[in-house]
Amino acid sequence: MTAEAARLTAAVEANAADLLAYLSRRVGPDDAPDLLGETMVVAWRRVRELPTGIERARMWLFGIARGTLLNHARGQRRRWALADRIRLEPAADQSGAPADAGAEVRDAIARLDPEQAELVRLVHWDGLSVAEAAELLGIPASTARGRHQRAKDDLRAALSIEAPLA
Repeated sequence: MTAEAARLTAAVEANAADLLAYLSRRVGPDDAPDLLGETMVVAWRRVRELPTGIERARMWLFGIARGTLLNHARGQRRRWALADRIRLEPAADQSGAPADAGAEVRDAIARLDPEQAELVRLVHWDGLSVAEAAELLGIPASTARGRHQRAKDDLRAALSIEAPLA
């Protein structure tokens, strides 16, 4: 085994559970293992790009996982567009109340601007700092801090939560 392969193996073993959780929160438990597998395949193909250092390697893997998610989302949109074109009957009413705890918060996050929603998920669900999330998203940390604050304000308003006294 080459040194690069050993480093990649160690990085994947150290971060596989977090990557699977990251993917599961975005696509559900059925598709997440497949996306983790795709992430590992891409990482193996790009092993020569693996940065040194534990944290840099972690962020690199999360970046690959994010790309895998984006590809998956594009495929999903294409499949849904095709289904919409061939569907003869109008979509069934999906306005029923959410059945699980936390659905109200997830729904409020889903109504945010997509960039804000992803930032909130990275910070609050995946445990990244705002600066780490900014790096993963490819935006300046100051931009991420502003978006994060606006997202929190929007979520408070959507959930009718009073802002804490500062």
